[in-house]
Amino acid sequence: MYCGSCLCDNALAAALLSLGQELTLVPAYTPLRVDEEAVSSKRIFFGAVDVYLQQAFSSQRGRRGFLARLLGSQALLEWLSRFSLATTSQNLGPLTVSMLQGENGNQRRSLLELVDWLKVEIKPQVVHLTNSLLSGLARRMKEDLGAAVVCSLQGEDLFLGGLPEPHRAHALELVRENGQHVDRFTATCAYYADHMSSWVGLERSKIDVVLPGIRLADYASRPAGEPEQRPLTLGYFARICPEKGLHVLVEAFERLCASGAFPGLRLKVAGYLGGKDFRYARAIRKMLASEGLGDRVEILGTVDRAAKLEFFRAIDVLSVPTVHAEPKGLFVLEALASGVPVVEPRHGSFPELIEATGGGLLFEPDDPFDLVRQLEALLKDEGLRRRLAERGREAVRQRFSSERMAQETLAVYEALVPGGGA
Repeated sequence: MYCGSCLCDNALAAALLSLGQELTLVPAYTPLRVDEEAVSSKRIFFGAVDVYLQQAFSSQRGRRGFLARLLGSQALLEWLSRFSLATTSQNLGPLTVSMLQGENGNQRRSLLELVDWLKVEIKPQVVHLTNSLLSGLARRMKEDLGAAVVCSLQGEDLFLGGLPEPHRAHALELVRENGQHVDRFTATCAYYADHMSSWVGLERSKIDVVLPGIRLADYASRPAGEPEQRPLTLGYFARICPEKGLHVLVEAFERLCASGAFPGLRLKVAGYLGGKDFRYARAIRKMLASEGLGDRVEILGTVDRAAKLEFFRAIDVLSVPTVHAEPKGLFVLEALASGVPVVEPRHGSFPELIEATGGGLLFEPDDPFDLVRQLEALLKDEGLRRRLAERGREAVRQRFSSERMAQETLAVYEALVPGGGA
């Protein structure tokens, strides 16, 4: 699927390269799937199949036999990445703990291979781990490479929180212990920095907030005064799953349609649908059909970059009413960059994004009536929609570009490297 963290990581790497930095983006588990030009290496360490084999046959760890070489090949990973392969933290407790144990875990061989490759081929001054689930690599990298270690915090709490006990408690303990070998953490918003500090026990003074950014080149808002040639349309752009709250928006959409105030109102949905959420999506379709609204809702599924840009041109308001507190909210930045105002819950990163951009309205997370009220306010007032959209669009261009994200991240690196700021 298109993963928000992967999109953010690729955009950061591309922007750092454009600043003249020497950088290698190394995928873990599978190749990155992004809707921009990928700048990642073709070499994949901790290949998904190989990691599983090392876990399943832990008595053979440290050995790379013929079968492991075959099933861990880059070509096989490229082929497998074409398919929708669901993963759930409920089934991955032992593997998660093992990865967090680093060289003491079952994936020791892969870790040593990666460290040796980095030592010979890359010789990094800084190693940036893109989430704390990889923090088991920190100690060995720091000691063997003599490099500073940075670790992103960008949404792993949903996975960690879904682990069954006793694996959840063990994983959190390991993340906390591994944090001692991390020089600096970067978090996608102040909320998430505070949350991971208090929940996991990470040292708050070691966490820098670097707000996310997007590549702005392709985004364009509607020209001022452009006449509407279609019915008013709500948009939802995120993974189709319970935690992202599509069912909450559908309930609000039904109430708006029933009010009679918005004849012809449409709902347009785009986003990845994994196998474990088919039943969820089917229930939503059934609910819409029972209300006679099936023909007023379009569910596109996964879209590429061109279709994503077209999606934002075809909606008037975006709302992704997440149930889980969202740490990034890239879809908010993409909507505002396209000239579309947003309505989001008052939790996670959204209060910070709305305050920084002025591009939307907030509603109380557990109050569906308040969501309806805020959506009504925007749908009824075209002038308000345009004012919020223009304000948000300008703020995103000024403060939420991938270049700004890269410059702030580079400042974190330079502070850790002797003479780095010179």
